[in-house]
Amino acid sequence: MIALSEIIERLNPEKVIGNIDREIINAIQLDLNNDRDDVLMWVSAKFSEKLKEVKKGVVICSSSLSDDFINPDCTYLIFENPRLAFQKALSEFFMPKKKIGISKTAIIGENVSIGKNVYIGEYTVIEDNCTIGDHTVIDHHTTIKKDTIIGENVIIGANNTIGGVGFGYEKDETGQFVFIPHIGNVIIGNNVEVGNNTCIDRAVLGSTVLMENVKVDNLVHIAHGVKIGKNSLVIANAMVAGSVEIGENTWVAPSSSILNQKKVGSDVTIGLSAVVVKDVENGQTVIGSPAEEISVALNKKKIMNEKLFK
Repeated sequence: MIALSEIIERLNPEKVIGNIDREIINAIQLDLNNDRDDVLMWVSAKFSEKLKEVKKGVVICSSSLSDDFINPDCTYLIFENPRLAFQKALSEFFMPKKKIGISKTAIIGENVSIGKNVYIGEYTVIEDNCTIGDHTVIDHHTTIKKDTIIGENVIIGANNTIGGVGFGYEKDETGQFVFIPHIGNVIIGNNVEVGNNTCIDRAVLGSTVLMENVKVDNLVHIAHGVKIGKNSLVIANAMVAGSVEIGENTWVAPSSSILNQKKVGSDVTIGLSAVVVKDVENGQTVIGSPAEEISVALNKKKIMNEKLFK
């Protein structure tokens, strides 16, 4: 059990309404039928009206909380960003204790450097000449191919292949496709997170690079020679083709594709299932197939609809 007063001290809400003399045993999603005093929930400003139906528990919410919604059996912790506050609460108080150590079934190659407080899961393979930074977690059945460099505080999920060869072929004199050797590597910066069942290929020459704080979802393919800037996110089923460069703070939405050698700027949003076939400038939002800047794409759609329904 966790004293609510301790949570309040750590999170430092803007305001507290209600009884703080409570013990919390769990964090749950907002439950309008909850009848327990010892659970922590959250609600965004967008759905704050739901609070009028909450009868018990501790709720992290925004300053949009109306006096009409306040229930004397609830405690309200007010934050500018309730979702972020809930994330901090989960991380501080409810996360399972981090494992440390190398599993008995893991295979570690030669000349591998492993930092402090690292966890390497069951049946994970770390090939020769790899570097694993301090406080990094590599989950079960993941393969880290030779020469890969992984920074500190990195989380890599299960069933990934990091540093495998990419799909690079050229026709020879007889017209047959022959494989181009990939002799580069993968470099993963500090605080990067990679989900499950994702492939990140080594470069043909040089390095495939994920900079600090990049987040990669499940079932993503990042091809050879890609460079992804700090704090960018690549979401489920996305495909980033060879030698693509992505800037900082960019969002690559689910099931989108970026054609090889394209440059995507910083602060870009690539929309759901977009197919990027040309460079994208800083700050743009692109949607569709082929992907276009959102205002252009919507204007084209409007013109098409006008023609159809004339």
